[in-house]
Amino acid sequence: MFAFALRNLATRPLRTLLALCGLTVAILGMVGLFSVAEGIDAMVDSTFGRIPGLIVMQPGAPIPLFSRLPASWGDEIRRVPGVAVVSPEVWSRAHVVEGKPTISPPRFLFGVDIAQVLKLRRGVYREAVQQGRFLEAGDQGTTNAVISRAIADEFKKTVGDDLVVDGQVLKIVGIYHCGSLLLDVAILFDVARVRSMARIGEDTVSNFYVELESDNDRGRLEAEIKALFRGRTPDAWQPTGLAALAAGGEAPERRPVEAFFSRLHRALSTPAAGGSAKRPAAAAASKPPAMPLVAAARSPELPVEVRSAADWAEEFKRFSADLDIFLLVMTGIGMTIAVLGIINTMLMSVTERFIEFGILKANGWSQGDVLKLILYESGVLGLTGGVAGAALGWAATQAINANWPTRVHLYAGPRLLLFSVGFSTLVGVLGGLYPAHRAARLLPMEAIRRST
Repeated sequence: MFAFALRNLATRPLRTLLALCGLTVAILGMVGLFSVAEGIDAMVDSTFGRIPGLIVMQPGAPIPLFSRLPASWGDEIRRVPGVAVVSPEVWSRAHVVEGKPTISPPRFLFGVDIAQVLKLRRGVYREAVQQGRFLEAGDQGTTNAVISRAIADEFKKTVGDDLVVDGQVLKIVGIYHCGSLLLDVAILFDVARVRSMARIGEDTVSNFYVELESDNDRGRLEAEIKALFRGRTPDAWQPTGLAALAAGGEAPERRPVEAFFSRLHRALSTPAAGGSAKRPAAAAASKPPAMPLVAAARSPELPVEVRSAADWAEEFKRFSADLDIFLLVMTGIGMTIAVLGIINTMLMSVTERFIEFGILKANGWSQGDVLKLILYESGVLGLTGGVAGAALGWAATQAINANWPTRVHLYAGPRLLLFSVGFSTLVGVLGGLYPAHRAARLLPMEAIRRST
């Protein structure tokens, strides 16, 4: 019967091909869309699995780039029992590299305390150096830098070349490659130099990377570091312009984002035209001082957040889960179109073959036999379309990753490909149910009479 179903499909090649194309395109789209979420999950797992320590940063800051903490707190964290190394870090955005604005992909200046970094048992960037060397004690106070292979390829640089970043000439001493879009964006050099370029005071760091003596103490050390700073005045993250205004100073408007928040704050603080600019003295005295916009939105209990690799991974996967909903809706639209195409193909096939079904039933075929024949045909369409769509989807993800390695990371793993093939086969079978049921209920003489 299966061979009979294949012959039936082959006798109508154009209609079969159109149905296969519709289903193939739908499965191709599904693989392509879900490879985005799969790529995020794979990238997160490969990235944060390399970071065994804890990151202490400003509460509310989305990433260390926006975090600011007192540098003196590092000495207090070092005295916590179970802490092996505390490495202060300073992050800043690289705005212009070799005369080219760095918008997408972004590039970051990563200032490290070389002496502390060399004490780490595991160093993500140190272990990923492929050419040249990592930073050494003699690089302290210099502009010797380690850059990612992606940056080196983009600007045609190698070890020993100069790299001009925001007007500062850096000497490349090493090139690393982590294979992660989240890690291969940094230019590492001495923390003092980064502070000078980013105009960050010596008493300020972005965050502290804390390496533990034992991973088994992770939970205890998180609690102890939080307890160490409990009761101090919390300082929630806010855009730089608002932070300056909250401190009573003038917000620097060197950057568009800071200028926007500064103007927004002034606008909200200025009485509207036509309104009263004066308030009664008693009312003004009784009203509590206004909090900065972002700080008022979120008032943390602690002046620090302690995050582990698992916390970062959870945040990214939460975003990925939200993305899955959108992808599911878009895939559902494509699959609905594909199902309608299969139903249309099978209905037309059944309608044209009424006399054939009448002869088959007159020769002893049961309703079940006719039902299985139609379902075999629609199942073959679903399976073939699924295999073709999954294969094309996998090939497309490989081509995209190869052409834009620093921009996107798609991943169509075996689980996604097998699910796509299975789902397509199921869709094909379900699409053939109604035509099969209709054909199975035909009486032999009624089928022959309809065809004449």
